[in-house]
Amino acid sequence: MRKTNIQPWTKHWEMAYDQEQKLLKEVLEDELVDIFHIGSTSVPAIGYAKPIIDILIVVKEIEKVDWYNEALQKAGYEPKGENGIAGRRYFPKGKQNRTHHVHIFQAGNEHIQTHLDFKMYLMAHPEEAKAYGELKLKLAKQVPENHYIYQEGKREFVDELVERARSWRANR
Repeated sequence: MRKTNIQPWTKHWEMAYDQEQKLLKEVLEDELVDIFHIGSTSVPAIGYAKPIIDILIVVKEIEKVDWYNEALQKAGYEPKGENGIAGRRYFPKGKQNRTHHVHIFQAGNEHIQTHLDFKMYLMAHPEEAKAYGELKLKLAKQVPENHYIYQEGKREFVDELVERARSWRANR
């Protein structure tokens, strides 16, 4: 079972994203529409995160992503298919010591806007971002050996943030 490793936010995560997005753009160039740094490592105000860079990639046709599995494996990514989210292709990197999670969706998929709204909401509401970071730190200390309990422990808070982010965007 993977351990939950929470670390203080660092500018190195932005640099790690910049480096990796260049590689991913080269691999997926013919299918790529856009690429974004998402997740806690992309929001400094959160203060704490697992040191795993989440990358959101938007492509023209999701089915064609499967053609790139071999090239992505050569870059260290493990193809996991939809991995529980219909219309997604998911690629973790780093085996047990994960360094990156790549989430790929076809242009127009609702998950794209949800991820981007969540990030933008937290960027615009640093007090809520900080509360999220503090929850992550608390849960990681309580259950460092059980990543699944950690994820469950923050689910309700994250779901509420997602709803606030949706409303915030709709009212802007």
